This record gives sequence, C-alpha cells and structure tokens, in this order.
Amino acid sequence: MAHQRWTFPLALLAGIGTTHATAGAILPPPQETSSQEHYDIVLAGGRVMDPESSRDEIANVGIRGSEIAAISAEPLSGELVLDVSGLVVAPGFIDLHAHGQTNRANEFQARDGVTTALELESGVADPASFLARRSGAILNYGTSVSHMSARVWALPSRAQALQRALDALANNAEAGEQALGRAGTVARYDSVEPADYPALEAALERGLAQGALGIGMAHQYFPGATRGEVLRVFEFAARNQATIYTHVRNMGLGAIQEVVANAAVTGAALHVVHVNSSGLGAISSVLDLIGGARTRGVDVTTEAYPYTAASTGLQSAIFDPGWQDRLGIGYGDLQWQDTGERLTEASFQRRRASGGTVIIHMMRPEWIREAVARDFVMIASDGMPYAPGAHPRSAGTFSRFLGRYVRDEGVVSLMDGLERITLMPARRMEVASTQMAAKGRMSVGADADVAVFDPERIMDTATFEDDLSYSVGVVHVLVAGEFVVRDEENVEGATPGQAVIGRWK
Repeated sequence: MAHQRWTFPLALLAGIGTTHATAGAILPPPQETSSQEHYDIVLAGGRVMDPESSRDEIANVGIRGSEIAAISAEPLSGELVLDVSGLVVAPGFIDLHAHGQTNRANEFQARDGVTTALELESGVADPASFLARRSGAILNYGTSVSHMSARVWALPSRAQALQRALDALANNAEAGEQALGRAGTVARYDSVEPADYPALEAALERGLAQGALGIGMAHQYFPGATRGEVLRVFEFAARNQATIYTHVRNMGLGAIQEVVANAAVTGAALHVVHVNSSGLGAISSVLDLIGGARTRGVDVTTEAYPYTAASTGLQSAIFDPGWQDRLGIGYGDLQWQDTGERLTEASFQRRRASGGTVIIHMMRPEWIREAVARDFVMIASDGMPYAPGAHPRSAGTFSRFLGRYVRDEGVVSLMDGLERITLMPARRMEVASTQMAAKGRMSVGADADVAVFDPERIMDTATFEDDLSYSVGVVHVLVAGEFVVRDEENVEGATPGQAVIGRWK
C-alpha cells in the first residue's frame, strides 16, 4: 500500500538536537504556563509514524495514563520528558501468533517491540482459565478457543477422558485446561459424526462466551477432522461472526483451497497462519490464491514469519509416516531444540517415542522474501514457549523483519512494514474485540502501547545455533502507558499487560 509522506524542513531535523548516542536522555520540562497541558510521559523529538493516517514527522508525544493524549510539533510538558530524537516512535507491534504465553517469553517479545501477543492458531481448551492465569502479564494477551479440544465434547468414545479433564478443571483451572488439551491430542485421529456436531458447536460457543477471540483450527494436528466437520465449524463461525485462525490440513495449495473455499461459501472470516511454512514450494500459487480471493470479496488474511525453519512437537501428526515426502526433507533437516543436534533415523525414532520439540529446516530464503513482499501479508512470529534453545522467531521476528527485509533489503518501505505489524493485525481483530480499535495506531485517543526503536540498528540476534537472545535497537516499549523496556533493558516488575477479550463475553 502506498502512503503519502509527511514532509518537514531540514532545519527542523537539524534543530532536534541529539544523535543516536544521546537518545533517551531525560530533558528538563519546558516552562509551563497556566494554559499548558501536562502529561505523565512525553516522548520528545522522535520520528512519529502512524500507518493509519500516514503521519511521518518529527513530533512530541504526550501520554496520560494509558492513552496517547497529544501529538504535537510544539514542546510538551510532562512528569517525565524523554528525548527520543533519532528514533522512530511507532505503535507497539501486535503478534497474532505467539505460543510463548509466560512472562519469561514476554521479556523476549518486549525486546522485539511487541506489546500484544495473542495465542490464536491453536487456542486453548478453556479460555476463562487461560485469561485468569495470565493476569499480571508483561504484555497484552488473549486467545482463541481450540477446535481440537472442543472436539472432545462431541466424541462419545472420549467421555472418560473428558470427565477426568472436567474433574481437574474443578480443582485447578490450569491443570484442567492442560487435561482438556491432552484429551484433544489423544483424540486427534477420531472423527466427529454429523449427529454429534451440535455438541461440538456448543463447546465452541462456551469458549467464545468465556472471552475467546475466535476459533483456533490447527487441523493438521488432528487429521481425524473430516472436511465435513471443518465445513460445519466454518458455518458456525459465520453465524457468530467469529474469525477462524487456521493451520491448514497439510502443506501445499490444496489445503489452502479447502479453507478459502469454506470461507467463500459460508461467509466466515478466515486467517491463514504462517503462509510460508504452509505453502512451501507452492508459495507463489498459494499467495495468488489468497490474493485473488481477497480481491473478490472473501474475508481472508494471512501472515508469515521471516525465517526458513519451522518448529513443532516431534510426536505430532506432522511426523506420521510419509513426512519426508510431504515436507520434502530428511532426518538431518530436523534439529533437536534442547541440544541443537541434527537427527538421524535412530535418534528420530528415539526422540519421537519420548517426545519433545524440533526445529524443521524446510524453507528457502526466496520463499520468505516473496511472502513478505506481498502487500496483504502480515508478520507474526509463531513464537514457541520459552526454552533456551527455542526457535529464534520466539525472540527476534519483528526486529528481523524491520532490520533485514525493510532496512537492508528494501523489500517494503518502513511505513508499509510497520503497517504489517501494527495496523493490519489490529484491524483483523476489531470484529472480535472493540479493544483492538485503540491499538495499532499512533493517534490521540489510542492506547499508549508504543515501540520506540532505532531504524538503523534494529535487528534480531537469536540464531538456530545458540540459546535465545534479545533483539537490539528496540530502545523503549510501553504497554498501557507503562515502560516494560527502557533504554534497551527490561523493566523489572512491570506487568501492565491487559486481557484482550472477545466481544461474545
């Protein structure tokens, strides 16, 4: 999308006064007058960029409480006036696909500029318990309801597993949620009969009523879900105006055609996660399919992460027999997360029996570049739960996108790049939660979820060989008007994150 650029005289740029080395200094507050507004925090002299309005100018941002209260070329008075000249002041980054839902994971996400991290691909079995245990989070959080777990309610053969999960839920919300998730995994090869579809719909409806932001449908992980069952979930989603976030049935064009066709015939809103690892070598055709559907009025969006490897559990259905042909890789392309070792046939069999996480080296750089170049593709991390050797996307997705693909390679402009990680995901979510209408923008009245970064330095540092490490160049991050990163350091004890709750609650 092309943006009109705001222009300003070079003299104004020269007069801002500091270099990157001094950015972050605390400035003395300007002399107040009786008519002058006063703010809690002033971010002074940064390059304010707002994808919604195309604002791109040197300005001062006044924050009062949890809102952006002023954006002005004139000096602003505040309790704290922070010099951010030479830095970009942008909306905080919104990650629609974050499996790392702990405060330790949030520490890495915050250093990557993220202010809202949502679990939408897989979702959770019991959104109410998830929202309760995430209270006191560093970043904003929210979830979809898991189709995989909801299926258990519709499978008479799993009644005992379901009852055990419900008993656990009554005693301990987190344990019960985990038990429901395990029951869904055990039932992954079971098919729901048409007579039991109402029970499935009732379970999904309960999840929405608990505050879920949509339906997580990762049906490559539960291949027992028939095309008829999946279509029925799309029909339910359309009636309830609930977006489906899907990890499609398998890699390639056919799986994308299934869900896009379902969205077209039912009218359900659809978001296809990680189009890069779902499309693989068919990425051009997959992107053409999604783009063509969008131009013809189908409500479908998608995302990519800027890495050439995926990551998942080795015991998942993805590695059922025939996986080498489906993925186009061999044993040596699998990297054991905990040690970094590449697998052999023998170690694959041993590790699959015990369970654990692998990093899957299965994509080419040109596929990633093509995905991030399309103007309708958002960026989301698919970040894994925190572990020392976890996939680097868990720590560096957004800095890598802005540093490598925006700055170094010029695949998209900075404004367009910011749109992919702020405004576009916010707009995708607005039908689910009115809260999202105040996120993803740098405008008066918007939430003070703000990322301040150095466009010349921002870059990921995490690699596939080493433990997770923080991105560089993200200087300050505020969530609801409170610093969670200041001067490129995590702020200890800062937990301003708020639940993003679905409108059905």
